[in-house]
Amino acid sequence: MNDHGGRHSDGLNRWQSGLRWLLAAIYLVAGVLHVLTPAPFLSIMPAWVPAPEFTVLFTGLCEIAGAVGLIIPRTRKAAGMLLAAYAVCVFPANINHAWRDLAIEGSGMGWGYHGPRLLFQPVIVWWTLFAAGIVAWPLRSR
Repeated sequence: MNDHGGRHSDGLNRWQSGLRWLLAAIYLVAGVLHVLTPAPFLSIMPAWVPAPEFTVLFTGLCEIAGAVGLIIPRTRKAAGMLLAAYAVCVFPANINHAWRDLAIEGSGMGWGYHGPRLLFQPVIVWWTLFAAGIVAWPLRSR
């Protein structure tokens, strides 16, 4: 069947919808955690980030807003673009967290945690764009 109707399109839409709801739930939980328990996020904040407490609060609110935005059809694409950009922007904190943990042997989380987390970041960017209906690659070309 073609991409404009039929079984292939229905299957793709189900995948996008399921992944969108899962991603929205993940961002919602992460956002609430940023707001309610900022200490773990403050501990991985790079030293060069200004106003770390405000930054953690702001990023939590952005995650919550992005999660809601993904679910609302009218705001879905904008939320997807902003959450994808957000995932790129928080990558330095993930690198900083890995650097700190791995620099002190026997302390923190090892490569079993940090390796997949760092490698998965581009997948999160793709997943966000896919769930928002911005890209369909590799499942379908636009």
